[in-house]
Amino acid sequence: MPFVDLYCADDYASLYYTTNTPCGNVSGFDPEKPTIILLHPLFLDSTWLEHQFGDPRLNQCYNLIAFDMRTCGRSECRPSGRHDSWVDAADLAFCHQALHLPPCHILALESLSINCALRFSVLFPELCLSLTLCNVPAPTELKWILTAYDELMHNWCHAEDLEAFEHVAKESVAFIVGPTCDPDLKDELIAFWETNMPPRKRLRIAETLGVLMNRTPLKPEVYATITQPVLLIHGERNETCPKKYAEKLASQLSNSEGGAVLYTVKGGSATLSIVAGHASIANQVFTKFLSRLPHQRSDLIPPRMQRADRMKIALSNLADITGDSSIASRDPLSSLSFCCLPPEVIQSQTDSLEQYRIGIREAFSPVGHDGKPVRKFSDKRAEHWFHGEENGLSIAGTSFLPPERFKDSDRPEKPSGREPPGDNRVRRSTFAPNSVDKHVIKGSMAKVVKTAPATPLQRLLA
Repeated sequence: MPFVDLYCADDYASLYYTTNTPCGNVSGFDPEKPTIILLHPLFLDSTWLEHQFGDPRLNQCYNLIAFDMRTCGRSECRPSGRHDSWVDAADLAFCHQALHLPPCHILALESLSINCALRFSVLFPELCLSLTLCNVPAPTELKWILTAYDELMHNWCHAEDLEAFEHVAKESVAFIVGPTCDPDLKDELIAFWETNMPPRKRLRIAETLGVLMNRTPLKPEVYATITQPVLLIHGERNETCPKKYAEKLASQLSNSEGGAVLYTVKGGSATLSIVAGHASIANQVFTKFLSRLPHQRSDLIPPRMQRADRMKIALSNLADITGDSSIASRDPLSSLSFCCLPPEVIQSQTDSLEQYRIGIREAFSPVGHDGKPVRKFSDKRAEHWFHGEENGLSIAGTSFLPPERFKDSDRPEKPSGREPPGDNRVRRSTFAPNSVDKHVIKGSMAKVVKTAPATPLQRLLA
């Protein structure tokens, strides 16, 4: 399998990559075609880029290469509290130089990938031809999303049985796809997580979410240094990343060649790349954007500058950006040298990883002895008369026994709605503070409708 090994005194990572060539490596690239680097969405890996690799508009006209980030997919790394998006950008630069890649177009899908791509274009502008960012996140996570991520991570990492894991995985689908999701896609997502991100691999989960939740926003003067052409593609109904942040980023990229372009996908939600219809629209917009740019060959030529020298220049630029002169003197051959987290955050992430390491060998595994999921998530819905519906409410269904089989004396008791003690599941609030002891709403209808309700996803995760 194709990997790029990055090793030094304080770090080790083996990053997996895949291409659209017959042998899956860069030696099969067509030098006449431009090259695109694809960065996968959060909680997924390069295997979820089938709508991009399988689209003839991209597959036939471009060389495609996708990397699994260091804590995702088939990549492996030594867990570290010094991991942030600047480290991910350095990983990408090391891989780019090791594989002798030409300057590439970057397609970044969702939050983690976008944070990496922006920093990569700042530190290594000569390696980046253009930026296409799908679903731009807020500079720092919204408070309600931080709370939800924190609870999801705890319940995911400490799930003790299949029911608990499937429950938290179902909640995670709301972040990946949105409140509504095709049942087959939901089955595929949960099966992937059961196989690739079980509680036994919770260090990878904790480290990944730490990078996301502890990120620091880029300063306006840093955005001004980005001069490559930029395309922003945003889902119209994305609730985790409101459109206003994409509009703000477009205005901050004032020096982008031709000005940053924002395109809204009608009906698009949290993740555009894994929903077939939305992915096709995004691919069409992306290819039209690239067709307007100058053609670039893909000759695999060794870099003119030694790797250590180029990374030392990048560290010096990063020191100027952050105002921390000590960064320039760090080891240029270590991706962790590019970490810009404050010491207290590094210590917090390190302590968190140590806590999640406790009992990891005895953690629950949701797969069978053959390494495959025990069942489809959708199969469990018909196993019992008491199950959860799409709206999040638990009701007594009628699939267990036909209605005519019930008599008044043997009808099942109405469930109390309380969960047994010790159940590690994401719990929802059942009431709002302003609704207690208010059985009648008085006043005019204008006053009643004046207060805007929460969004569907906020109600789902509240």
